[in-house]
Amino acid sequence: MMNLNTIKPLRGARRKRKRVGRGIAAGQGKTCGRGMKGQNARSKVRRGFEGGQMPLQRRLPQLRGMGKRAMNIGMFRKEFSVVNVGTLNAAFEDGAEVTPELLIEAGAIAKKRDGVKILGDGQITKKLTVKAHAFSRSARGKIEAAGGTAEAL
Repeated sequence: MMNLNTIKPLRGARRKRKRVGRGIAAGQGKTCGRGMKGQNARSKVRRGFEGGQMPLQRRLPQLRGMGKRAMNIGMFRKEFSVVNVGTLNAAFEDGAEVTPELLIEAGAIAKKRDGVKILGDGQITKKLTVKAHAFSRSARGKIEAAGGTAEAL
């Protein structure tokens, strides 16, 4: 039976602390692994210090607030799974109702993400009722030209 007072870490899981500055024989004596002279031998150098050159975090312009720029760089961007009308034409029979769940079953998309968007690449000849979260203008036009309907969810 194992008790809490008998638990030990695995062999090699805990290493001894490196003791520096304890004489030449210890292997880390005198300069203590810092080399000879120079800034790094004398003191600590803060992160991001570039030797007095204007550091990167000050060279870059600041992004202020949560305006359109923040939205464009992905903070509030929606990630759609995309399907082309040519794929719909190949995957579904004439008169079928296409939903995001059926697209996943058919293997047209892997997962729904924030929604499904239908794009207009390819040709569609079948009359389909397509239900998706978003449509490109060309996709909506091609679906309706083929006699189908494009419904936004």
